[in-house]
Amino acid sequence: MDYLAYYENKSILITGGLGFIGSNLARRLVDLGAHVTLVDSMIPDYGGNLFNIAGYEDRLRVNIADVRDPYSMRALVRGQQILFNLAGQVSHVDSMHDPFTDLEINARSPLSILEACRHENPAVKVVYAGTRQQYGKPQYLPLDENHLQNPTDVNGVNKLAGEWYHMVYFNAYGLRTASLRLTNTYGPRQLLKHNRQGFIGWFVRLAVEGKTIQLYGDGSQLRDLCYVDDTVDAFLRVGAAEEANGQLYNLGGQAPISLYDLSHLIVQLAGKGRVELAPWPEDRKRIDIGDVYSSYTRIHDALGWEPTTPLEDGLARMIGYYRQYGRYYW
Repeated sequence: MDYLAYYENKSILITGGLGFIGSNLARRLVDLGAHVTLVDSMIPDYGGNLFNIAGYEDRLRVNIADVRDPYSMRALVRGQQILFNLAGQVSHVDSMHDPFTDLEINARSPLSILEACRHENPAVKVVYAGTRQQYGKPQYLPLDENHLQNPTDVNGVNKLAGEWYHMVYFNAYGLRTASLRLTNTYGPRQLLKHNRQGFIGWFVRLAVEGKTIQLYGDGSQLRDLCYVDDTVDAFLRVGAAEEANGQLYNLGGQAPISLYDLSHLIVQLAGKGRVELAPWPEDRKRIDIGDVYSSYTRIHDALGWEPTTPLEDGLARMIGYYRQYGRYYW
């Protein structure tokens, strides 16, 4: 089956659809001929941004609603064939400062969405955005799907719960669900107002503005990065594949890179900015997990997915985007 052709004339709902990954996914689906509805609460600091659908406003539907509202979700899931569940609070630091809000958004919301599907549209396919943060501090590398899940922060606990609600509804009710455990995703349309939604975007902003990228410790921690177009491709493959139902898949990058080398690459590509090392703040040191990168062997073997965007190319595109449109993001 051609997984891209599959989406022509399909009715698609994307929660968190005005955010970073959701909006990139939406634009791709519209280009593939899908009928796309976006749901986003537009809560400040969570990444929803109407500029993310610039040029596509008349080609999709937008519904400003909170996925925690069961009545809204029951109405919105009716008639949809695929639901990409990307709504969430992604800041690890915020989850520690305000754990109950994180619980509401990352654990209760998925349950609300699944209940809406069970009652109003049990035939819908649901693809959830999980996170490699669910694994916590690695016992071995690269992380695979069999690695123990032992989160080090509230966000990881709640994302794990959200994912497992999807698995329970597959096993107990036959809902066609699947989950992607995302690694560090980067690219255009990411919120850059603050540094709490991922370090890559913040590093890019600092470099584009000619400021200093501050690394904690010696910057030797290894990470893998996945360009947003590759992440979108994984969602499309899973959404179209019946064999993905009930499955969990890691995404990963092409090769791990140290934060020190990554920062210097960003500064080099931006042509300005600088990098300096600083001692660890206590609140961050407590939840840091050292080196971490994932194996994507399972999704590669099952669905043929792999990251194809070289890091330097992806970062250059991202830097170019924010040079042009940065005023809409900070």
